[in-house]
Amino acid sequence: MSYVNEYLAEARTITKQINQADIERMIGIILGIRQHNGRLFFLGVGGSAGNASHAVNDFRKIAGIESYSPCDNVSELTARTNDDGWESVFVEWLKGSHLNSQDGVFVLSVGGGNQQKNVSVNLVRALEYAKKTGAKIVGIVGRDGGYTGKMADACVIVPTLNTATVTAHTEAFQAVIWHLIVSDPRMRATEMKWESVK
Repeated sequence: MSYVNEYLAEARTITKQINQADIERMIGIILGIRQHNGRLFFLGVGGSAGNASHAVNDFRKIAGIESYSPCDNVSELTARTNDDGWESVFVEWLKGSHLNSQDGVFVLSVGGGNQQKNVSVNLVRALEYAKKTGAKIVGIVGRDGGYTGKMADACVIVPTLNTATVTAHTEAFQAVIWHLIVSDPRMRATEMKWESVK
């Protein structure tokens, strides 16, 4: 089997194995946040940070939800990292944003954060704080879900079929799932451009 065929076969299998009930639960939570005029804060590192920026655009423009990501302000992100350390960069940003119980934190991550393995501890610290404030936590993550999988009110875990492609599939399916969410008729507040062009 060629690599192209193998990769696409894995993608088809992942699509079939995604837990649809988790996506439905996530949609319900996000609709509740919007109904109460809450905000969504997207957190991600690496490729997931890029996805977070893209998701902010879609949730603001298509779903009509006030949304932000700390990754969109490189000056503040690097100042906080330089002055206070990478581990606290997201939690301090959430504090500065006055995260509250009407809001939600949306994590995009391959591993979901793991303090014991010292991987994405910045996500762990941010979610600890989110829990204290009563904010809702949702996520799209890979592997076993990590800390996000344990703490989230709704979390979609992208199945791992091949350890050599866990990052590629997880980051790709983050986009598949958040696009599914914003294009859901219950979520869509405005028509998307190409869908409205005759």
